[in-house]
Amino acid sequence: MRLVKLTTLRKLDASVIKQFAAAICLTGFGLITNAQDNSPYSRYGLGDEISSSSATSRGMGGVSAAYNSYTSVNYANPASYSFFLSIPEPGTRKQLQGRAILDIGIEGTGRTLIDKTQQTRFTSSNLIFNRVSVGIPLRRNWGMAFGLRPMNRISYKIQQSGRLQDEHTGEDIDSSLTVFEGSGGAYLASLGTGVKFALAKNHYLSLGINGGYLFGSKDYARHRSFFNDTTLYQTGAWDTKTSMGGFYTDAGLQYQGKMSDKLYLGVGVYGNWQQKINTKASLTSSVISNTTGIPDTAYSTGEVPGNIIYPTNLTAGFILQKPQTQTEAGWLFGADLTTTNWQNYRENGRPDTAVASNWKLKVGAEFSPVNKRNYLSQMYYRLGFFTGPDYIKLRGEQLPLYGVTAGIGLPLANYNQQARGQATIINLGLEYMKRGNNNSPLQENMYRITVGFSLTDMWFGKRRNGDR
Repeated sequence: MRLVKLTTLRKLDASVIKQFAAAICLTGFGLITNAQDNSPYSRYGLGDEISSSSATSRGMGGVSAAYNSYTSVNYANPASYSFFLSIPEPGTRKQLQGRAILDIGIEGTGRTLIDKTQQTRFTSSNLIFNRVSVGIPLRRNWGMAFGLRPMNRISYKIQQSGRLQDEHTGEDIDSSLTVFEGSGGAYLASLGTGVKFALAKNHYLSLGINGGYLFGSKDYARHRSFFNDTTLYQTGAWDTKTSMGGFYTDAGLQYQGKMSDKLYLGVGVYGNWQQKINTKASLTSSVISNTTGIPDTAYSTGEVPGNIIYPTNLTAGFILQKPQTQTEAGWLFGADLTTTNWQNYRENGRPDTAVASNWKLKVGAEFSPVNKRNYLSQMYYRLGFFTGPDYIKLRGEQLPLYGVTAGIGLPLANYNQQARGQATIINLGLEYMKRGNNNSPLQENMYRITVGFSLTDMWFGKRRNGDR
């Protein structure tokens, strides 16, 4: 729905975009591998959920159901792809030019864990890639997008020490140290399309669908050591490794209408239905020598096939917008409500008692001043917040979750006369989130900075006389 003034037209160098996207993708996987995050709550379900929103939407609380733009890719709702900029040939429906988009996101996270019982704090941080996507207008009112993004993340390490007791008899065994570790996550490679239909003058309905492959892993390890003055124990290790992979589909729709000369209304709905993702899991138990550190495998199951039931998710929202003009400032206000049926989540037919269905309310706004000669007037300013219960449930209660967001859009000047159709916007999103409260075993305070790079250029659907 955003209206942006852009420059004149030149042909897109597709090979550069492909090379850039591949480089960012490979770099992102390296960042994921080397991240040092520690989130104990990520051991449940599929791990911490990662928003599909772009840096633009994250600055507005994550509002994305009714949002569309021809300078960024809104993965959350594929109906938005139909709003990519396309210029038809005069007198025909054939595309003369279209604005293609390369959208890249990187996020850095800092996390503080507060243990109320021990009165201690733990900090961790990481840097990972958030998304890489390409959006292309195919014809007027018809677009497509493809790319790769993370959906869930598992990363934790917990140490537990004290006297261990027999779980059946209650008898005291000995002093022990148990280390719990987990890593992995889920990722989605997808391809989607969106088509827009005119309902009346200045009123449109858009439908979209994404299809792709969801893949990833869940690796859990538990190492236990006993301590005794007279007896030397070996360290016991139990490792569970699960790989997952399967087809995944989501869909959405958007309505956009002109309410008055200066006001537009957008309404959007998107989500996914319940889906089955195949898995292969292996369990290995071993004894680790305290002198050599070499494990001696005592038992291994090999790879056992299974599946995960991914739950239904539904988001609905609206946006009111007054577009920016040469003489007037513009603004945007919107809200989304998301619900996910996590009570239907299953792993090999078994429910996870630590997850529960949840909802989230997201509210956000954007302001664009009158465009003057100073750079501050050319920026976009964003604010938002979100709230709702987390999908993690411990001790019979769901964790409260809430946060505030802010963001800015930084358009970059283009001094290359050979590429006058290119435009670049750097979008920064800042989120501060609190998870849990004084009654929770652990309280998480987290800040997240998302940097999004939106690079767009005009490409020719039909070559004109005189173009080279």
